[in-house]
Amino acid sequence: MDRPNSVMGEIIAGTLALAARLEGEGQYNIAKLLRAGAASAVNRAAFRLVLPADKAQLTGEIMRAVGALSILEVEKSLLAALQQGAAAMAEERLPLIDVTPNPYVCRTCGHIVLEKPAADCPGCSAHPSTFRAFLPVYWLEAFDPFQVLEHLALTPEIVSGYLVGLSEDAVTQQPPDGGWSIYQILLHLRDAQYLLNFRLGLMQEQEKPTLESQAVFEWADSEAQDPSNPAPVFESYRQSRQQTLTRLEGLPLKDWWRMGLHQEFGTVTILQQASYFAAHELTHLPQLAKLRTD
Repeated sequence: MDRPNSVMGEIIAGTLALAARLEGEGQYNIAKLLRAGAASAVNRAAFRLVLPADKAQLTGEIMRAVGALSILEVEKSLLAALQQGAAAMAEERLPLIDVTPNPYVCRTCGHIVLEKPAADCPGCSAHPSTFRAFLPVYWLEAFDPFQVLEHLALTPEIVSGYLVGLSEDAVTQQPPDGGWSIYQILLHLRDAQYLLNFRLGLMQEQEKPTLESQAVFEWADSEAQDPSNPAPVFESYRQSRQQTLTRLEGLPLKDWWRMGLHQEFGTVTILQQASYFAAHELTHLPQLAKLRTD
């Protein structure tokens, strides 16, 4: 490990140790600032790194990370899960939850387990409820039920605004960087909405149904090879969204926590699924805005 990275690691570790000590003294507001500073420094350093997009190269990067984490004495169970995930990626498969389970990290001493802890931490005796869960994406916990309804209702109106006044050629025009066209993004939003509505129906009608993992990103690429009028695509998206809103608005509050077994993410609730899709859509709005102004 080179010296600058070593120094950064020492600074981050020292900052977090100080935050933990201050929490023990009841100085929570100072501790939160230190934790935020440490998180910011790590994220900024990661943001500056340029990594390959090629899957074979990324697999190699994962294995390099496994080696680096082993030097830091990270639990072998996590390293084994990483290796299995890399193997699945090399074979162009999504690693499912049985191969790459959600890790739980002790907030006090850093001990890792790959299932929800049921006993005190073996490293420091911290209560199992204090462990931090690492979920696949923050979108699963992004919104409460009221925020979900707000975003799901508003997003189609924003998308509609981006489509006003555009010709079919402009909607289907591929951007110079090779990314998605407006039409492809629209297809993707519609396909994701169909999947959300389908899954919500299963979770309402069945007890903990299996939710199959779907490669929704690939659907838009295949459909866009034969472009058609974007207006019907948007209208089908809008109508399906209205069905979802009607379904959720009539849902008793306790039923937002009905569960399904997602093949990729594990046990998820209706709230988590709806939050995921609502937050996911927000990531595509800046793309639409940029394509419209280019």
